[in-house]
Formats: sequence, structure tokens, C-alpha cells
Amino acid sequence: MGGVGFIGGKFLPLHQGHVYAITQAACRCDELFVVLSHSPTRDQKLCEEAGIKPIPYEVRLRWLSTLVKDMENVRVLAVEDLADSDESYDWEAGAADIKRKIGKKIDLIFSSESAYDPIFQYPEAAHIILDETRSQVPISATQIRNEGVYAHWQHIPAVVQPYFVKKVVVVGTESCGKSTLTRYLAKIYNTVFVEEYGRTICEEVGGCDTILTAEYFPHIAYGHKMKEYEALQKANKLLFIDTEAIVTQFYSELYTGQTFPVLDQVAKEQAYDLWLFMEPDVAWVDDGLRVHGEEQVRLYNHEKLRQMLDERGITYVTLRGNYAERLQGAMQHVDQLLKTTSQRAGIGLD
Repeated sequence: MGGVGFIGGKFLPLHQGHVYAITQAACRCDELFVVLSHSPTRDQKLCEEAGIKPIPYEVRLRWLSTLVKDMENVRVLAVEDLADSDESYDWEAGAADIKRKIGKKIDLIFSSESAYDPIFQYPEAAHIILDETRSQVPISATQIRNEGVYAHWQHIPAVVQPYFVKKVVVVGTESCGKSTLTRYLAKIYNTVFVEEYGRTICEEVGGCDTILTAEYFPHIAYGHKMKEYEALQKANKLLFIDTEAIVTQFYSELYTGQTFPVLDQVAKEQAYDLWLFMEPDVAWVDDGLRVHGEEQVRLYNHEKLRQMLDERGITYVTLRGNYAERLQGAMQHVDQLLKTTSQRAGIGLD
């Protein structure tokens, strides 16, 4: 066919049906513009009605840009409109804005809806309909919003999935079962996990209490966040994380007597969907790196960390008992997190 084409949408969220249409359209023209139409009022309403967290247009623009970065004839544009609903969208004004933004004669318009034909304001362009029956990819953004992202996870592109992953962090003091629980939960929920980066550093330098000096702790916090980011790209609905910045601050004070404002700043910026706080009621294990095994010291450190969490307004769930009881308790709270997320979108778990 050749020429200049465009395909538009809200991409709220971007799904595999969109991906199919974009790739099909890219094969049919010399230059394809993917136009993200966004309205703060309308898009906010759609997310609120569906019970999902808002998806800023910048996030959707990033999804699209990442998706097409290796498609040489495809460009992504964002065009804002003032509609407060789909019904109030001004097609004539929207077409004028899109034409102005593209700045070239439009030869082809791609969509999956023949109903758009009489309302499109591009008389000079041919309307090409792609997979109207959705036989290739049986999904729509409306369906995903109404039924839940997790119910259609297989239709969510890899570039989009990290935005919707729920993050579960496991915290506690020395030898309270954090690492074991984190690994086991990841296995049960078929996903990935983030190891405690501070422990990795301890293993590299050969100890924690005397060798790990103050300058290491900001590095630990930064390194841990990078590990989280990397794991998030691979996670399957859930990401389990062993330790975070508040615990790093706790260990910094414990080992060096110093605290770092930067660690508090990292803690303020981090966001987790579920906090699991471990009681120190399992046997202390000497693995060559741990040094605070006395019962009174363990309890003191535990209460100190609890106080740090409380001072920062963290809502957490306390787990206690043997390893099986901790695992079962954690699973109940994780399942509730998934259930609550699904119920907000109006679906069950069946």
C-alpha cells in the first residue's frame, strides 16, 4: 500500500490486540504514526470506574515507544484532548489536532472498528480495518479494565506487565527466616525474587560487623533498588523482595553507629503493596556472617526495627511460628492481596 498511515487509541492499557494491529499496520505503509490520545479527566475516570490505579499518559507513551523502538518506520506521538468521556470526544477537533501533529498528508488510517468509518474526519485517507472480530487476539482494553489485568495477563505485553506487578517485601532482623520465606514464596507463585543485597556485599567482603564500613550502606540501598528494577522486568504478577531501605538504615546504625539521610529518602520513595514483618522466634543459625544470636539482643533489635517501621507509618503484617506456619500465613496475605486487586476490577478468582 505505502504512504503515510496512523493508528490511534488511548492504550489504557496497551495489550496484545494493540500490538497485533500496530505491527500489521506497520507492514502496510511506508511511515506509521501511532497516536496516543489522552485526556486527564476522561482517563482518570475510566481507571477509577474500573478500580485500577491511574495510568498516566507518560507511562503509556513509554510503553508504546519501547514497543516500537526497533520498528524503523514507526513513530509515536501524544495528542491531548479535553473530553471528559468517550461520548464527548470531539472527532473533528481531534482529527485537526492529529493532522497538525503528524504534519503530513495521511494516506491510511488503521483501526479495528468499522463503526469508526462514518465518524473519522479524514476524507482523503483510506480506512483499513484490522481484526474487527478480534479472532487473532480476543481482547479489548475495556475488557481488561472491567475484568482485571490479572485475568488477562497473557494479553499484557512484556513492556507493560511490570507496571501491574504487586511487590511484597519481607523484613526482619538477623536470622529470622526472611531469605527462606522470600525464596519459597517465589517458587509457589511461579515468579522471581530479590535477594538481600546487603548480604551479597557481606559475602564479598567477608563479614558485616567490623569489615562493613559506613560508606557501604548507601551503596547497598542503591544496589538493592537496581536489583528490584531488574527483577520487576521478569516478574509474573508478583515480586518478592528480601529487605529494603529501612532495614538497611537499621543495619547501618547497628554496625557503624551512623544513619544516612539518603537512606530515609530512598525509603520514602519506595512503594510496596504488602509488608511481611518476621518475628525472631525461629532458631538463630550461625552462618559465619551473623553475630547477634543472644536472645535478649535479638529481641532488642527486633523491637528497634519495629519502632523504625512504626515511626515511618508502615503498615505491616507480623508473621511468627515455625517455617511452615510462616509460609502459610504469608500465603494467606498474598492471596488476599491478589483477591482484593481482582475484586476492585469486578471479578472473582475462578
